[in-house]
Amino acid sequence: MPDPDTQITDEALRDVGLLPFGAGKTLVIACGALAREVLAIINLNGLDHLTLTCLPAILHNTPKDIPQAVENAIIAHQDTYDHFLIAYGDCGTGGLLQATCDRLGAVMIDAPHCYAFFDGTDQFIARGEVTSFFLTDFLARQFDAFVWTPLGLNRYPDLRDMYFGNYENLVYLAQTDDADLLAKAKVCADRLGLKFEHRKTGYGDLTEFLTSRS
Repeated sequence: MPDPDTQITDEALRDVGLLPFGAGKTLVIACGALAREVLAIINLNGLDHLTLTCLPAILHNTPKDIPQAVENAIIAHQDTYDHFLIAYGDCGTGGLLQATCDRLGAVMIDAPHCYAFFDGTDQFIARGEVTSFFLTDFLARQFDAFVWTPLGLNRYPDLRDMYFGNYENLVYLAQTDDADLLAKAKVCADRLGLKFEHRKTGYGDLTEFLTSRS
């Protein structure tokens, strides 16, 4: 399996996704924002029974479209794979993604979003950090594409306080120990006018989700 850091680009994962990658009979359908993390877990744990495919990460800008996109992926591959694991949280679908998975017999990670399962869902919920804005490794790299530009802050920076005035902290949930990403996350906090917190999470509950299913 190739090194995801050298052969998979954020731009492709954001806009196109990733075709099935691997020879296993269980297909992991993940958000493009999780491709590197899922591949790392597969490599570290020798999970040769898993194949990964990713939907475009940009679907997060229209979460209502995620359930149908996941359903389309399952239907497209149901003759090739025996089992389906869905590496998405609810991600703003209002329970519709879980209902889709239940109907099609796919297993979905139990979490509201990737921030929760990276941080550990139970402790994330217990913290109740309603005034915190979160970044992952992927979002630290893709901050402009997913935050700054969609909110129009590239054209109207004065809107920043309207969008983020109720936030106090930017919490960077780091999957890797990367000095460049840490620096980028700090810059993101400065741009949003928020206090910065660095929390090293690794892959959190995503590891158990993938390794506990053979």
